[in-house]
Parts: sequence; C-alpha cells; structure tokens
Amino acid sequence: MMRRGLWLVSRFGPCQDLLRPPSLKSQSILHRPTARLAHRANFSSSTDALVSRFCQKHTDMKDYALPNASWSPDMMRSYNEFLEKTKDEDWIKLPSFKSNSEHIQGLKLPAGFMATSDKEDYRIFTRCIEKEGQGYEYVIFFHPSKKKSICLFQPGPYLEGPPGFIHGGALIALMDETFSKTAYLSGHGLFTLSLNIKFKNLIPLGSVAMLKVEVEKIEDQKIFLSCIAQSLDEQVFFAKASGIFLQMELEEDE
Repeated sequence: MMRRGLWLVSRFGPCQDLLRPPSLKSQSILHRPTARLAHRANFSSSTDALVSRFCQKHTDMKDYALPNASWSPDMMRSYNEFLEKTKDEDWIKLPSFKSNSEHIQGLKLPAGFMATSDKEDYRIFTRCIEKEGQGYEYVIFFHPSKKKSICLFQPGPYLEGPPGFIHGGALIALMDETFSKTAYLSGHGLFTLSLNIKFKNLIPLGSVAMLKVEVEKIEDQKIFLSCIAQSLDEQVFFAKASGIFLQMELEEDE
C-alpha cells in the first residue's frame, strides 16, 4: 500500500492533492486553493468532438461491441432496441476496440503518464477473453447531450464467482470501464480517483444486465458519476456504484 501511494504521488505530480483525504478544517471559499490539473483550465474539445474522434467511422480495427453468435435473444432484442434509438434519439453506439490506444489515435497521455514498455499487445481488461461468449459480452450506448450511458452486459462462464453467478470483481471492472468511457466523452475524464459499490443481488451467468451510468456533476476538474446495475425489465436490482474521475486533456501526438 505504501509503494502504491508513493507511485501515485510521483506520477500525478501537481494533481496529487486530489488523492489526499479532504481536510476537516473549514476554509474560506475566497482563499481555498484550486487544484491545477492541466495547463488549461478550460478543456478545448467539445463532447461532439470527443465522440467524433472516439467513434471512428472508417477503420479496419475489430469492433468487439457488435453482435456475435453467443448473444442471447434478450441481448439481441435489447441491442436492436437501442440501435433504433441511435437513428432519432441522439443515442450513439460506441465501438469497442482491443486497446484504448486505438480509441484515441492521434492523441497521447500527458507527459509523465506514458507507458515505458515498448510492447504493443495491449488489451482493455474487459476485452481480454478472446473466445466469444466466454467472458465479457457487452455494448455501450452513449447520449452526448444528457451525458449518460447504457451498457448491455451478458457475462460468460469465465467470469464466475459463486457457482453459476458472476464474480463481484468482474462487475466492478465493467462498471469502471463504462464509467471511464462516459467520463472521457463527457469532459476528458481520464483516470479513476475513486469507485464505490454496494451489491444487492447476484447476476446469473448467461443472463443480461443493464448498467445505467450518469454524470452527476463536473466541478474542480473532477467528474462525478453514478451507476445502477439491474435486470432488463428493471425489476431486479443488482448493484449501485459511484465514481470520481480526474479531468485531464489528452495531448496531440506528434
């Protein structure tokens, strides 16, 4: 834990104040210090610009968020219902490539956050199981003006925790992934500062769950989000979560 803390302080540099617990000492609003997370306080890219760059129209990269033979009838029906909403209700289906670096081509992380390894075989954790239907089968739909997302999720047998049910950590990972895509497209949210979850019911493997993610507020260059995981008919509540993301603009790649 000590090593992890030292790594965060050294990596986040001027952003490290956000990683410390809040002081209980009262402060005057006029004299309260403001965290500086980037050289520019106002982020230049609009939500539409972020979505346009993220959702590349012409690419030969595999989109893992497209239907495959493992998708159940419930998964396909829900997918088609939301796909219809992309035609006239401002919803956007987000592609899902193998690595986040493929989503942000032409951009790079700010100095100090670049990976030192020269290996290129990176994978998003929720796309690390290649065999269809065995791990994470999911698709995310995003609503730019409302800054919210819907994730349709069909967990495969490789995600088992209790016999026949999904592992709690597997659900947390997908919540974090949905949070991160929503936070980035809503306003340059790049890094998870905190994530809290409360479980209510187990998700059966092979069933379909729906994750509803919304941006609650954006302030002090932090993005606050909430998530509810429930059944498709909204009758069974699985879990709820909240997360805070660091707002930091990506740099142009030379």
